[in-house]
Amino acid sequence: MASREQLHRILERARWAPSGDNTQPWRFEIPAEGHVVVRGFDTRDHVLYDFDGRASQIAHGALLETLRLAASCEGLRTEWSVRPGCADDAPVYDVRFFADASVEPDPLARYIETRVVQRRPMRTTPLTDAQRAALVDAVGPAFRLRLFERFAERLAVGRLLWANAHIRLTTPEAFEVHRSIIEWNARYSDDRIPDQAVGVDPATAKLMRWVMQSWQRVDFFNRYLFGTVAPRIQLDLLPALGCAAHILLLPPRSPQGIEDYLAAGVAMQRLWLAAEAQGLHLQPEMTPVIFRWYARAGRSFSAHPGIDAAAARLAERFEQLVPAASDDAFMFFCRVGRSATPHARSLRLPLARLLGERPEAPG
Repeated sequence: MASREQLHRILERARWAPSGDNTQPWRFEIPAEGHVVVRGFDTRDHVLYDFDGRASQIAHGALLETLRLAASCEGLRTEWSVRPGCADDAPVYDVRFFADASVEPDPLARYIETRVVQRRPMRTTPLTDAQRAALVDAVGPAFRLRLFERFAERLAVGRLLWANAHIRLTTPEAFEVHRSIIEWNARYSDDRIPDQAVGVDPATAKLMRWVMQSWQRVDFFNRYLFGTVAPRIQLDLLPALGCAAHILLLPPRSPQGIEDYLAAGVAMQRLWLAAEAQGLHLQPEMTPVIFRWYARAGRSFSAHPGIDAAAARLAERFEQLVPAASDDAFMFFCRVGRSATPHARSLRLPLARLLGERPEAPG
């Protein structure tokens, strides 16, 4: 049975699990020794990118795997389950820890806190056979990785992301999300993305901050001053070309429920940590996956004319890169490569804040 002191050490490490835009959609309780309750939540009601809570559920899976990794360093075996009867948008996970002499520290655990997002261009040095094998092995036999490594493939992905970014930057419903996730004039942020980690140069960041004070300014710049061009070049096109590979995580079957998204989150976290172990950095590229979810569900996400049709065309272009993929089976998309460690990054809320109630959604 794990002591409360051990559980606090495990949670101190596990809180570094990744989540979309650093939302950290979980809170913890310790009802007894050896038992942690994770109260998950999602942001589907106010975040465009959390389609049916899937992005949050993938983050929950990453957290659960991080709990297991951290527990392995304490000689503990981990078992978790989704509590029956809980709401789909507020899943509760019961996580139990048991002393087990056969458990050894997982090698990936040492990278839990050093794992970062690299949003700037990386070196195009090709992946070695050993790096490629390590990434494939990390996700396990149930998942497949589709790698886009050649220049022509990276260029095709760059074109996809260029079109994707136009949708992202011209959708009014996404504006409040973009405005709320950035902490300006910051190198670090406990619950958002610091502007110095966004991936644009200081002049563009300064202009972005002024423009993003209202949707009217954003719309004016987009319509008349080519406002999407600079951010798309710096945040999408150049990074798309500046990497060793883009990687698409494909599950064994079309997802049926929350358990499948949790499994994808486990695989995502192991992929990310394995990349770090191989001297690589990673950046998620999830918005084309999310826009494809909307398109394939026939779900509108914007009242702005032409946005839904653009998302449908984007989904078709994405599928042309991955022939014969089953419907809804794109789970995680990212790029990897070698680079210097980013000088700015998102941090996490202190554990004392996470041992409590879930936050209220913004007004």
